[in-house]
Amino acid sequence: MPGMNTLLKKTENAFASKVWFEDSKLYVRLTDGREIGVPIDWFPRLRDASEQARNNWRFIGNGQGIHWEDLDEDLSVAGLLRL
Repeated sequence: MPGMNTLLKKTENAFASKVWFEDSKLYVRLTDGREIGVPIDWFPRLRDASEQARNNWRFIGNGQGIHWEDLDEDLSVAGLLRL
């Protein structure tokens, strides 16, 4: 499938540049300008966390993922794009 190779390239080379929470959603802006918005209900650790713990994140893998130390939670940008 030619389209599948394109999709894989778009997910494998995707890097986050910004993360924020708004209206019970997690938003991630990618370096190529795309934005992902997903309900935090999909991620119980984020849903149940305090605002302070939610906002205590850092990029891992140069933006290939997001890590929340306080919550022991990691999300990959490629995984978010596949949702």
